[in-house]
Amino acid sequence: MPIKWRLAVLMADREIDYKDLAKLTGFHEKTVSKHKNMRIMPSRLEDTTLYKYCQALQCQPGDLLVFVPDPEEELEK
Repeated sequence: MPIKWRLAVLMADREIDYKDLAKLTGFHEKTVSKHKNMRIMPSRLEDTTLYKYCQALQCQPGDLLVFVPDPEEELEK
């Protein structure tokens, strides 16, 4: 049951690249690039990181994170 990480989607929607997002958040460009290329939620996502991304992208935490149920888990119920 992965939780999808949608940073790349929001960046594309807002037409912002990783360098600009790094400036807005104060994160290093490599950090933003790494986060952008992740498809599942980072294992160590701190609340301050989520806050800075939400503030910079003017979004809600739920816009960055999407729960995807495991189809096999559904069959077991």
